[in-house]
Amino acid sequence: MQEYILKNVNGHIEVYDENGRFCFSGDNEREVLEDLREITNC
Repeated sequence: MQEYILKNVNGHIEVYDENGRFCFSGDNEREVLEDLREITNC
């Protein structure tokens, strides 16, 4: 399973893959975690 890194940047959350590539961002951690669950089918 791929791992992701969450970074708080100027009040929003950016998601990077395990190789440091930007994937997407969200307004808050909850939103980002919901999106991750959808794309990883967890």
